[in-house]
Amino acid sequence: MSPETREEYERMEKWMDEHTEFVHDYFSRKAKRSMVDGWLIAHAMTHSGLHLQSDSLSTSSGSNSKPSSGANTPVRKISAQEFDKGGILKPIISTVDGTPTFLGPSSSTGSWQGKTRKSMSELKALDEKELMYELVIDICNDLDVTSLCYKILLNVCILLNADRCSLFLVQGKGTNEKWLVSKLFDVSSDSTYEEVCERQDEIRIPWGTGIIGYVCLTGEVVNIPDAYEDPRFNSDIDVQMAYKTRSILCMAIKDSDGEVIGVAQAINKISVRDEPFDEHDEKVFASYLAFCGIGVKNAQLYERSQLENRRNQVLLDLARVIFEEQSNVANLIHKIMMHTQSLLQCERCQVLLVDDLSKDKNKQPRLPLEAGIFSQVFDLQASDFDNDDTYNREGPQEPRFPINIGITGYVAATGEPLNIPDAYSDDKFDLSVDVDSGFRTRCILCMPIKNACGKVIGVSQLINKLDQTTFNKNDENLFEAFSIFCGMGINNTQMYETALRAMAKQRVALEVLSYHAIAPIEEAHRLRKLSIPSSTHYNLLDYKFNDFLLDDDDTLKATIRMFTDLELLDVFSINYEILCRWLLSVKKNYRNVTYHNWRHAFNVAQTMFSMLKLGGMDNVLTESERLALMVGCLCHDLDHRGTNNQFQLKVNTPLAELYTTSTLEHHHFDQCIMILTTKGNDILCNVSQNEYEEILQMLESAILSTDLALYFRYRGQFFELVKTDKADWNNDGHRDLLRSMMMTASDVAAIAKPWEVQRKVAELVASEFFEQGDIERSELKIEPMAMMDRTQKDKLPAMQVGFIDNICMPVYEAFSRVSGNLDPLLCGCQENREHWQQLAEEQSKKQISEQSPENTEKDKDEDEDRSS
Repeated sequence: MSPETREEYERMEKWMDEHTEFVHDYFSRKAKRSMVDGWLIAHAMTHSGLHLQSDSLSTSSGSNSKPSSGANTPVRKISAQEFDKGGILKPIISTVDGTPTFLGPSSSTGSWQGKTRKSMSELKALDEKELMYELVIDICNDLDVTSLCYKILLNVCILLNADRCSLFLVQGKGTNEKWLVSKLFDVSSDSTYEEVCERQDEIRIPWGTGIIGYVCLTGEVVNIPDAYEDPRFNSDIDVQMAYKTRSILCMAIKDSDGEVIGVAQAINKISVRDEPFDEHDEKVFASYLAFCGIGVKNAQLYERSQLENRRNQVLLDLARVIFEEQSNVANLIHKIMMHTQSLLQCERCQVLLVDDLSKDKNKQPRLPLEAGIFSQVFDLQASDFDNDDTYNREGPQEPRFPINIGITGYVAATGEPLNIPDAYSDDKFDLSVDVDSGFRTRCILCMPIKNACGKVIGVSQLINKLDQTTFNKNDENLFEAFSIFCGMGINNTQMYETALRAMAKQRVALEVLSYHAIAPIEEAHRLRKLSIPSSTHYNLLDYKFNDFLLDDDDTLKATIRMFTDLELLDVFSINYEILCRWLLSVKKNYRNVTYHNWRHAFNVAQTMFSMLKLGGMDNVLTESERLALMVGCLCHDLDHRGTNNQFQLKVNTPLAELYTTSTLEHHHFDQCIMILTTKGNDILCNVSQNEYEEILQMLESAILSTDLALYFRYRGQFFELVKTDKADWNNDGHRDLLRSMMMTASDVAAIAKPWEVQRKVAELVASEFFEQGDIERSELKIEPMAMMDRTQKDKLPAMQVGFIDNICMPVYEAFSRVSGNLDPLLCGCQENREHWQQLAEEQSKKQISEQSPENTEKDKDEDEDRSS
């Protein structure tokens, strides 16, 4: 630019500074909308520059001050420390669309009150153009949506002389997912900012519904002289607000692209004759809302930039948590769930891990994902936190259910996320889950968890937002990011745990191998040459079977007879000598403990044999199921140490490090697989690969089901199926339950034996329990529970009654409904309960008698006689 031109421009700018009225008039006549938009956008990020400019424009002549540049106004940065105020687990507030997210209190919230604003009387003294200019300047600086909406409604009341105004903003995307939410409702010219912010109840209007929805859908102006004459008007609002609506002027708020982003509504024009709003009001309203649309859009963009900043801070914090916790998957997942539940404000957060069958070399090659199972479930509810925000954590559950069913199964199988606004209307949701738990599921957001290779290793699921809304796009984006970090952390931690598990497994293997050995081939030859008597000879087809009459060889021969009568050798081409050696190895791998030894396993197998043959269950189950159950019964307590799962955890044995749930049962199954896969003991060597995989899966389920903790978890479903006659034994799920319950019924069948046998077995069980209690008291220095406490052995009858009522009787009653041929188990259990109840009553009377005053005095006299 030449010096002459620059000098001319300076003279022109000075003259314009001195003639501000001309400048205002020229601007209002000549300025194009693109120019106004450009000016607003250029100054949108400043906090005070616009007011400085307006002040300078209104200064008297001779002033040398120049408008301040928006580029020179410092922009306040959002730091990580601000996000951490109050702790990461504290609740958060709403964003521009009214849904919970990271946004904390904005610096601009409420800051408008410190800015210069003309009084009501000063504003009303201005002419229309001056008033419009003043009100536009009033809103163009504010970047907080709530504050901005308050100013807009306040100014609309002044411009239109309206009694009340409301503003609704559009939420959601897509016609079917959009709705309008009242950002501020019923604001009058004398409403204070604090008053309108204290109103918590928001009004949600579906897209296209009512007057507001119609305006938002069509973009048309609606001017209603008499609201009660319009069918779209909802008079219930008047009833709630104790207010009488006469006239309504409703208009859409659009952004610079012409898209509707909200609706403003003015109610009841204040005048002497209560006239409705006229065409002039419509023009003024439209002119002002054109500026408001740009202002609201800018404020939304600003808040979204804050949201993105805070999202980055959250993900950085989550990354720190993940890489700090690399030693334990359970701890890592619980930390991630705590972050997720707090930030997304949901009632329930779950993580389900997929069992990788390919990790075990003893198992067949992995089938497609649809045939896998969920091995662990981590569940966190908002109610799990105490008042002081501490979380009472329990270990993961181990349901072992297939992943090809339900919502989580769909996500695991497809690798695609699911956002379900109404769970009960979705075919993939299982209503029985809510029925059993008493929980009410409304909406679900489910994401796959993948490792670095893109393989699905689990599923994360959120249930029910605390504010009763559905999960939106913000929640999906955040949860997807969380799932990515979760996948990275779990994959790394699993690799670390794999190394630790391998070391623990090695120690267990060395311990086992030092104690056990595969049965010598010579013993198998000897057993193979022995003659095998009939089932009648051993009385195997009798629920009252008594093994105390048999020696060890007889138990082996009787087991061979059961396999023969079930035709398992022929169906599965089992070599007779291999069967003999396998049985000897199984027997050898039982320790010489008081109760959980080979004799117990043999008795469990005999009861299962009776249920199959006498109870007619062999007509229900396939050959593969019968084989899996018989092998499971014989192997279900392999290498039992005479102590229970709780003891393993208390002592932190290598087994407890290896398995956190169903500790002993997992070890029994591993021992079973070790024997089955040892050459010379591989009775399944002649079955097909698919059949081998099927039998192993059923065998694992059978052995794990002998954990009474799992029995209590699943028996309710089985009892309900039987009680309501809804059991369908062609249904795979129902058959799984049936096999599991048959294992439990066989495992505790000593309770249904003749009284002499039952009492002797009960004493053996009690002796083993007392031995554990002695160890706990002497070595661990803890008081054992009553059933393990030798000093409370007189309570054995009462404890037996409780055991029968809580565990045995319900399962035998259920099987009595399944088949009348199983009634003897229930009858035997009932008869023994009467015996134990009688002993318990006698023991109770004896204790009362010993505590009576006469006996006390008598004991005292006897003590004095002895001392004299």
